[in-house]
Amino acid sequence: MFAEIGGRPFEWGSRTYVMGIVNVTPDSFSGDGLGSDVDAAVAQGLRMVGEGADMLDVGGESTRPGHVPITTAEEVARTEDVVRRLAREAGVPVSIDTYKEEVAKLAIAAGATIVNDVWGLTRSPALADLAASSGSALVLMHNQDGTEYTGDIMEEIKRFLTAAAARAIAAGVPKEKVIVDPGIGFGKTADQNWEVMRRLDELKQIGQPILIGTSRKSFIGRLLDLPVDDRVEGTAATVVAAVLRGADIVRVHDVLPMKRAVRAADRMR
Repeated sequence: MFAEIGGRPFEWGSRTYVMGIVNVTPDSFSGDGLGSDVDAAVAQGLRMVGEGADMLDVGGESTRPGHVPITTAEEVARTEDVVRRLAREAGVPVSIDTYKEEVAKLAIAAGATIVNDVWGLTRSPALADLAASSGSALVLMHNQDGTEYTGDIMEEIKRFLTAAAARAIAAGVPKEKVIVDPGIGFGKTADQNWEVMRRLDELKQIGQPILIGTSRKSFIGRLLDLPVDDRVEGTAATVVAAVLRGADIVRVHDVLPMKRAVRAADRMR
């Protein structure tokens, strides 16, 4: 399956692409939040591209457990200039990590060509129409309040993502530009995260490109008893496992070591 995103070709299934995370928040769980420092955020994004990132994901609101929600105006103030400059200078597609329609709309106007919706169209269904009308790719992540599942967790995730993808495609987003994400760390316990990782290849049944984001997350820290800034090896293990189970994009903080891990895993695959 082939997609053109931000003027760049993406051949899903040919290799795994690396998405670099640019957090313009003061309270990122991973300790890498850059607050309102536009120059620092742009410099980080450009460094990531130099290290091999195929795309960049700019986020202005923390999604860590217990985060304090911010207003749309504040999220726009944090992200708009960063997106504009990276879209102009980075040479790779820029994603806006938001579930808010107005934030996404202004980011697209600033040059973003991917919308990364951590609520899979359940909070802002209009994001599907926005992505369709703008020609943007759309990432749909599984998420829920709480960690209770009435049945098999992967079956529930597949149902959620299948429905979200169908809604996006019906709105006019090209099939090849609809990307699904099982939502590691969102609405799941540590054990549930490991189960989703183990069974990740089941998501291929949906027939859409798969994005996975495990970087520095707490389920790795709990297993290895390590702080957030010392989880690179654990992250690399999950990235390699994801590649071997069919992931098309890995979303990471540490681009250089993960790019190397991806290349080795791609060769094995």
